[in-house]
Parts: sequence; C-alpha cells; structure tokens
Amino acid sequence: MAGGRKRWLSAIFQSFLLTLVSLGIWDVLFVYEENKCSMTYMFEYPQYIKIKLPYKLTSKYPSYGLYLYGEGDSVEARKNLKATGIPVLFLPGNAGSYRQVRSLGSVALRKAENIHNKFHFDFFSIDFNEELVALYGGSLERQTTFVHACIKVILKLYKDQKTAPCSVAIVGHSMGGIIARALFTLPNFKPTLISLIITQATPHVAPVLLVDSYLIDFYTTVNNYWILKEKELRNITVLSMGGGFRDYQVRSGLTTVPSLGLYNNTLNVVTSAVPRAWLSTDHLCIVWCKELVLATVRAFFDLVDHQTNQITTDLERRMSVLHHHFVNYSEKDSEDNLESSISFSDSSATWSEIKTYKWTYNSPQFSAWEPKATYFLLPLPSETEPYSNLYCRTSNLEPSNWIYGCMKTNQSVCQESIDLTGEAELLKMYKIVNFNLNEYRSFSHFIIHVSKASVNKRFNIECEFLTANSRLMSTPVTNVLSLGASINRIIINTTGLVHKIQLQDFNQIYQAFKIHVRSQCQIIHGKAEDVYRFHVPWSHEDFVVTTSVPSSTVIFAKLHRARPENDSSVPELQLHTARSCRYEITIRTSFLEVLGQLIRFHGIYLPMYVVANILLAFGRQLMHLYSEGHCLDFNIALNAAAKPYKVIPFVNLAVFLLRYDWFKKMCSLLMLPEIDVLILNKQEGSYPMIAILLFLFGTAIAYWNGIFLRLLLNQLSFLWWIFHRPRVVKKDHRLLNFQSYGMIIFLLFITWTTCGAAALMLGYVLYLLKVLSLQSSVRTMKGILNLVPKQEYMKKLAKEGDKSGKGEHTSKEPETLSPDTIKLLSVSDVEDAVDTLQIHVTILHLLSWIILFSAPSFIYWFKNLRYSTRLDPDPCGFIAITLVFSMGVLINSHSTSVKRSKLLKHTARLQLLLAIAMAAFGLVHLYRVPYFVTFSLVFLAFGCLNISGYPGAFWNTAPPVTSTHPGQGSSDKYSDDMGKGISEGGTVLVSASTSQLTIPDTDTLSLPNPVGATAEQQCHSEKCPAPKERFEVSSRKISPPPNGFLKARTAMLKVQVFTLCLSISLVTLVHTIPLESKDAWKSLENPRNRELFFRILQAYFSGRGLDVGKISKSLRLDNKRPFAAAAHYPDHVASAFSDYEGQKDSFAAFLKG
Repeated sequence: MAGGRKRWLSAIFQSFLLTLVSLGIWDVLFVYEENKCSMTYMFEYPQYIKIKLPYKLTSKYPSYGLYLYGEGDSVEARKNLKATGIPVLFLPGNAGSYRQVRSLGSVALRKAENIHNKFHFDFFSIDFNEELVALYGGSLERQTTFVHACIKVILKLYKDQKTAPCSVAIVGHSMGGIIARALFTLPNFKPTLISLIITQATPHVAPVLLVDSYLIDFYTTVNNYWILKEKELRNITVLSMGGGFRDYQVRSGLTTVPSLGLYNNTLNVVTSAVPRAWLSTDHLCIVWCKELVLATVRAFFDLVDHQTNQITTDLERRMSVLHHHFVNYSEKDSEDNLESSISFSDSSATWSEIKTYKWTYNSPQFSAWEPKATYFLLPLPSETEPYSNLYCRTSNLEPSNWIYGCMKTNQSVCQESIDLTGEAELLKMYKIVNFNLNEYRSFSHFIIHVSKASVNKRFNIECEFLTANSRLMSTPVTNVLSLGASINRIIINTTGLVHKIQLQDFNQIYQAFKIHVRSQCQIIHGKAEDVYRFHVPWSHEDFVVTTSVPSSTVIFAKLHRARPENDSSVPELQLHTARSCRYEITIRTSFLEVLGQLIRFHGIYLPMYVVANILLAFGRQLMHLYSEGHCLDFNIALNAAAKPYKVIPFVNLAVFLLRYDWFKKMCSLLMLPEIDVLILNKQEGSYPMIAILLFLFGTAIAYWNGIFLRLLLNQLSFLWWIFHRPRVVKKDHRLLNFQSYGMIIFLLFITWTTCGAAALMLGYVLYLLKVLSLQSSVRTMKGILNLVPKQEYMKKLAKEGDKSGKGEHTSKEPETLSPDTIKLLSVSDVEDAVDTLQIHVTILHLLSWIILFSAPSFIYWFKNLRYSTRLDPDPCGFIAITLVFSMGVLINSHSTSVKRSKLLKHTARLQLLLAIAMAAFGLVHLYRVPYFVTFSLVFLAFGCLNISGYPGAFWNTAPPVTSTHPGQGSSDKYSDDMGKGISEGGTVLVSASTSQLTIPDTDTLSLPNPVGATAEQQCHSEKCPAPKERFEVSSRKISPPPNGFLKARTAMLKVQVFTLCLSISLVTLVHTIPLESKDAWKSLENPRNRELFFRILQAYFSGRGLDVGKISKSLRLDNKRPFAAAAHYPDHVASAFSDYEGQKDSFAAFLKG
C-alpha cells in the first residue's frame, strides 16, 4: 500500500515538473508580440541570372551556383554580364534559398531609380542547395571555399569599369553570416576583398545545437581568428542584427560578434531597437521585413563615396552611418551635422521669446493664412536655478532643421546660431531632444523653428526645463522565487513630460518581470499618446511601446544578454508621458516568463540531463539484477536512482578544483577538455540552482518518456502479434550466431557506403522489432500461466475420481499437488523473460536518444543523396561502427546471460560515472553524449560475452539432461533443448501446431518421471516401457575448457570476423533476419516419437485426474479428436481437448518451446 502511494506521489511530482517544462516551451514558441513587419513586394517580376563559373569550380561543387538579381528592364541590361554597379553578395543560411535576395535587390533598384541611377547596387546571391549547415558542420568549409571563388568571379565582372570595385559587401542570413567571417581564415584570402559585413540572425557566439564536432571546430577557428587578428581586421565593419524574442531558433544573445572591443568596428543590435522599425522578427521574417530592408538599403546608399561611387573606405564614416540607421536615428545623419555657424536672413519671420519653464505649442487647425516662419526663443536658466536639462519633443513637425543653439542675439533676434537637430532622436511619433545644460552654457537661448512647410498640418511642440534627479526613480525588482506574489509599486504625481525608473538588481537572463503601467488623466485636449521604452544600457536591445492615454499597459521586461562583469549600469524604464496625467507602475515577477527564459537559454541542455537520468536508472536496474536477481521497472529504477546530488556536486567540485594548478596539470595530462560549465559562465552565466532544476526537468522527461515508450510498445506489439507468432523466450542461446554476424556485416556495409546515421537507423529498427517480439512473448507467457485450472479445482476432481472407483488411475494424491506441477510454464521462466524485457526497453531508451542526436546527419545525407551516396566527413561513423557490434551482441542477450556476467557489478557502477562525466563535458557539446552512451552499451556487451569467467563462452552452461534406455548410451543435451518439451523445474509443456499435433525428436528431448507417480501407476498399457527405464536429470556440472582451447577459440573467432568483414560486398541479406530460430518437429509415424508423445499426454492429463495409458490405442495418427476415449471420460477429455483447440492458434509458437 505504501509502495503504491509512493508511486502515485512520484507520478504527480513528475507531472508537475513536466508541466513547468511545457509552460516554458509554450512561452518561447507562442508568447511574444505579433508580427508587425510589412511585406516587401516586387514592382516587376524578379529574375535570377545564373553566372557562369569555371569548369573546375562547377565540377568540384556541382550542387552550388551563383546568381545575379534583376527585375524588368534591368535584366536585359545585365544579361551580357557586364556589371556597372556596386557589388553586394547575399549568403543564405541554414536551408536558405538564393531567392531570398529579392527583398533587398528590389528595394535597392527602386531607390536607385529615385536618385536617377547616379549609382546602383548589383545584388548577387549564392545557391547552397539549401543545405542544413546548422545541423551538419561538415559542409561549412566547402561553402566558405566556394564563396571565396565566387568573390573572385564577381570582381572580374567589373574589370572593364573605370572605377572598378576592389571589394564586395556581404549580407549573410543565419549561418551565411558565420561563413562571411570564416572567409578571413582561408590561407590565401585577402582581407581587402570585403569591406562591410551585415549579418541577420547569425549565431556568432556559438552554434545553436552542437550536434557534431565539425561545427564547434569551425566556430572555434573563426572566433579565435577574429579575436587574435583583431588589429589586422580593424578596417572590416560588421553589423549584426538579432531578431528579438520572436526568433526562437537563434536567440539574440548569440548574435553578438565576439571581440576584445579594442577597435570600434562592430555593432550589435536587436531589431526591436532599430529606429523606424521597433519590432521583433522571426528567423525568416528578418530577411523580408520591409522596415528592416528599408533601413539596410538606406544605410547602403549613405555608405557610398560620391567621388568613387563605391562604398567608402572611411571606417568612422561607416560606423557613423550604421549608428544613424540602426541605433539613434535623426532627420540628419552625422555627415550633415557638422557644427557650423548659421545666420537667419528671413526678415519676414516672427520671433517670440518664451519666459516660462514649461511651454506647449499647438498649431492652429488651418494656418494657410499665416505662412510665415516662426522662431521661439527659450533662454537658458542661470546656473543658480535648479534646472539641469532641457527636454523637448515634437510630433508631425515637417522641417528637418527645427532646433538651434543661439550664440548671439540682438533685440530678441538671434544673429548667429548652431544647428542642433542632429542631437534629436526619433522615438516612434516623437522627435526628442534632452540637452544637459552644463554642456551648452555657451548658448544664450535655444531656438525652436516652425517653418512654412508646416502649413495645413497639425503638429505640436512641448518643452520643459527640468532637474534630472527629480525625474529619476529607483526601485529594486522583486525576487524570482516570489513567483509573482510580491509587488513593487511606484506612483508618479508630477506633471512632467519624461520620467525614468531604474530597475535595481535586474542583470541576469533568468529574470523576467511584468510591468503594469496605469494612467489616469484629468483633462486631455485632443488625442494624446505615451511612449514607454525599456532601455538596456549595456546592449542595444531596447523595445518601445506606444499607447493612448488614459490606458492600462503591460510590459514584459527580460534580457537577451546578462550584464558584463565590469559593468555597473542598470536597466531603466523611460516614460514619455502626457503632462496632466497620474501614473501608477507595478512590478512583479512573471513566473511564466521566467520559465520561458529558462527554456530559451538552457532548454538545449535538457537532452543531456535526460540521457544522464536514463543512465542512472539503467545502473539501478543492473545493480538490482546483481543483488536481488531480478530487474526493476524503468520508472521505479528512475525514481530510486535519479537524484541531483549524485551528479551536480561532483561537477561543481571539479570546477572549484580548477582554481588550483595541480588539478589543472592533472587534467592536462589526462587530455580532458574544458568543463562545459566554464563555457556557460563565459557566454551567459551558469548557476547551481538552474542546474538542479534542469536535472529535475530531465528526470520528468525521462519518466514520461518511459511511460510513453511502454504504451507505444504495447500497442505496436499487438500489431506485431498479427504478423509474427510469439515464441517462448529462451534463456540460453548463442549471443553471436550467423544471424548476428549477418546483421553486423550488413550494417557495417551501410556505414561504409552511405553514412553511420543510416546504419544506426536500420539497427534501431531491428532492435525495436526484437523488443516488440519480446513484448508479445512476455504477454503470451503470462497468459499461459492461467490456462490450467486452480489447485482447488484440481483437488475436487481428484476426490471425485476416488469416489467413482477410479482412484487407481490418478497420478497422485490431492494433498500432494503443487501449483508448480500444474503450470505450463514456471514462474521463474516468466520472471526471467520480464527481466530481459526490462533490460532491452532501457537499452531502447538509450538507442532512441542516440538516433535523435544522429538524425541531423541522416537528414543532411538524405537531402543530398542525389549528389553523393556517401557522407564525408561522417560525424556518426565511429559511433555507428562501435554500436553495430554492441547491438549484434545485445540483441540476443538474456537476463540470465547478464546475471552470469562477472562485469555486471562494475557495469552498474559505471553508469553513475558516465552520468557525471556527461554532465561535465556534454552539457554544451551535445555531440559527446552518444559517446558516453556507446561506452555504456559496449561495456555491457563485453560483460555478456564474458559469461562464467572466461571470454567467448557462447555455449550454454545449464546442466545436461541424460536419457537412458536399455541397450543405448547416454547423451548430454542442454537445457534450451530440454525446454522444447519441458521446463527446468520439471513442469511439462505440450507442443502444438496449427496443423498437426507433433513433438520433437527423442534425440533432442528427455523427460523426467511424472511427479508423484509410481511405475505401477504409470504403466497400464501394453506399450508402457519397463519400470527400470527412467529419465533423469544429471547433476554434474560442466567444467570450463582449458586455457589453450579458449585462446584457440578466441583466435578462430577473430579470424571468422575478419574473413566475414572482407566479404562484405558478397553478402546480401534477402530476407528479414528472424529474431529466433524455428524448432524442428517430427512426425507421429515414428514409434519412438509416438511413445514419447503418449508420455507427455500422460504427464499432462495426470493433473486432471485422467490416465492416458488406457486410451492410447484409441488415438489416431491423423491428430483427430479421440471420440472413443471421450465415450469413457466425456467431461474431462472433452474439456481438455476443447482447451487445446481454443488455444492452439494463438499460442502455438509458445507451446513449441
């Protein structure tokens, strides 16, 4: 009762944990802002002109190509392939198409037409055959080399131009961005070939999934080169854009370009902070989003040097333009914002001096009757007055130059001023300036200019002098563990235009808060709107929200990057508010968003924790099999063994010991890689509590994965039962037989000719079929135990036989009956079969995760099958070769062979060590996880091969059965042959077939005497053998063969395996490999077989109160029902044969063995 309650509590707890994981995944995949991007449309039909490449290049890369984008008339002008514009090369990403260049190319063509084609851009695109380079890193070097060759081809197209370009600009989406940076690592690459790199949603820091070693090697080479060669690459400008929270494929924290920060040549932004866009994009939308495409094309045109009509070589100019379009946008870029003296010559303009510190100007509804320019003078407060800043904002104000600093006045008219419009920032519908007065004490006035261009347009201007400290508030954020129960509340009663709230202690990625802003206004003249901006000072990842007043607005504040260690800045919420409103701000922890952040940043590490939990459960099963003699259920073993304190403290201890030099030297001597926790600390930080929580999440996933797999196997086994007759699970048979050798050779052939992942897939299918067969066999064996009536019913039949005067025909007294003597199978046989099933199901769990990790390589190979049948390089090759041999052994293993292994105890303890090592070195490098699982299965297979203390023991070790007949010698047979007719405990089995009732040959079977029956009780017919003839089981043991014989046998085994491997190409498996061999049955026409069959019937019916000796003459050889015997015993015999007829079709295979 207590065990059942404990299992229920465990199931409830695991359900709770799985619910948390599901909520986190739901938040990442579905809880984000709606897609606000506008679609980019082509004005003419897009066409892609294929560039002819050298024959050597096309023969080496037959699946790649180079294209030039064009529309309408531009296509005809470019078909001669004489380019005259500025070259831009687009690199698609993972599974990307070269056609994705059309958004940039089309907008650039329209932009060039607007400036009357003074210069234009030629957009080239590379076709990578939509390869899955994010899942398979073996083709990244090939793509990089091909891009280098294409750049040379592109520049040759401009050789006849007067000012031929010497470099190209690259736009890379996703993995295309990392390929652009990888060009510089090529031996013969000239850095001057590239001047500008713009990347879109490119994971620069690390791959999203480290599923093979080629990915991490490629990334390590690229990032180390850019860090070590930062001085040589300082003239290369890089802009990296992240998609924000809508992009759940590549989180924006990975899009930061790694650098030492010594040179100002890189800019990292999130699309939610890009001016005039202020939106989040998904992974594909970032390519065609009109707002971002316009910003990119504007930046390209502003980067052109008008003297050379090529992209400028001035690094400062390039960075200034990129900042202007992607960070702080103003009506004028930095090139036009040079501080030069300006004089006002319009004598008809009106000048007005504002003598208040808060000023608002609303344009009249119709102002056509007064088309004069107006200047408003705002005098600077003196230093003694408590004002530190001037804040002004305008909406719908048409002129580009609207604010100045006056240096010289004459009777309320400014004679000399400086244009300050470049200091303004565009924020949604507002143009905003916030001047620190201490920096502008050289001015006497600030001037607001309203020009004639504002006629017939409603606009307003609001300005105020303020004290910065009075508008700045600070509040600590709520604790993450409060789960939203605690609230911080801030009330704003002032009538100012801008307020800032600093969020103290908000610096970690797992923090997420729900900020609720409520506005209550007294009097509102016209339509008023507020702008709220969440600003992160150490990263360009702001996001902006607009709302009308009064309103109630919810803002979810969370980070893409944690605060750097040497930074002490604090995120802040900026409120650009209406003047006559009261605001209430509440801050609380958002539990759902916290789970989402946890899954977003650490969800990719869950597979490692799941596999570690499975290994711990597997170790518990093997240890229980070693100590108690039977195997636990997977979920029971998981609940008992999966404890975080068994794994995580040892990893943290290793990290702590790395502070000491002696431990570092020891790790270097052992050639151990860097612990993955240290890599996490460098990227975004790692915390012990998160590791424990992820471990528990992994336990929940493994727990319900076990339940789901068990239900799936149950359902599939029913289907398997229809096409394949189940058989009794044999205890002892060869672990390596011809079928195993054939399977191994076939899978090795697949590995060598195609890819290791394909061989693993086929091996997994064969192993799954084995488990299905085992599942159906166990179900049927359990059903066989209930075919015979209960012991009480047998006693009743025996007593009725005594009363009817036929007590002399009974085989034993009722009180001597034992349940074990009336069963078709012994309980131990079924228990051993169940243990075997438990072991194979857990192995199937491990193999499932290996298949999951190898699936990316299989998908990549299958997608490129038309170009090459062999995957080179193959990240799963070594694992496939090793696992093929292991599966060849384990697919025929039985719980008895595992229990007899001398390495069983060591194998059980090894699983904990592998789980610890996996948590230390496989957390980030997921491709290492299959190696740990493979080592576990190889060790288990090796232990199965080392049965009874000597290697290569492929023969059976059960005691032999001796058959003694008058005039014949004795012959020894093993218990698996004996199992065809009887069980080891003396329980009799009836072998049946769907067509005829036959038995094995007597040479392969020997029987004991019926339990409790004397020779006189057994012999009542003329064909009964003499009383001296008996069948007995020998008790002598098999002695192990000598060492010389073992060595010779092992050498012969190696020679056989080597010979079979050499003949792989000659081996063809036409039929499916049967999981178990068929038994050979003999006809009843043989007198010896018929005599043995009568003895089987006698032993079987003796438990039913019948004596078959008297009815043996009436049984015909055609296996029809003995009606003559039924006349003497109508009830008993009819019941027995009816029982047989009802079960022979569904249990025939089990009754055979």
